[in-house]
Amino acid sequence: MKDKKVLPPTFLLVSIVAMLGLHYLFPVERIIPSPWNVLGAIPLACGLAINVVADNAFRRAKTTVKPFEESAALLTSGVYRVSRHPMYLGFVLILFGVAVLMRSLTPWFVIPVCAVVMDRVFIRVEERMLDEKFGRAWLDYRSKVRRWI
Repeated sequence: MKDKKVLPPTFLLVSIVAMLGLHYLFPVERIIPSPWNVLGAIPLACGLAINVVADNAFRRAKTTVKPFEESAALLTSGVYRVSRHPMYLGFVLILFGVAVLMRSLTPWFVIPVCAVVMDRVFIRVEERMLDEKFGRAWLDYRSKVRRWI
């Protein structure tokens, strides 16, 4: 049986559930007054849009979106001109938007934890694989585009 890996959307979902749990069990303090919390819809929508655009770029390039599978193409245009990992950036924006919508303090603690997990578990492995597969092209791209933003 093939070793099953947990994929990034699962970490996003777990993070949102953790944020909800913290919000309802330990809200500590409301830090964003209503109706200003509705502005959380903006980063949430931006994060979703970035993920859709990045996913479509993978489909057009006929390469895998799964982090532990070998890429068939090195994407360097579109959202990949701004961030080497726009999907993870999109996840952080989604979490940021959710935290603003919730208004309380404790959901904010999940965001850096999720970002660090994404970096350590996925991004570093992906970048090592891209280096092995694309060599000089990857090094040139990496020197011009930041990991997150």
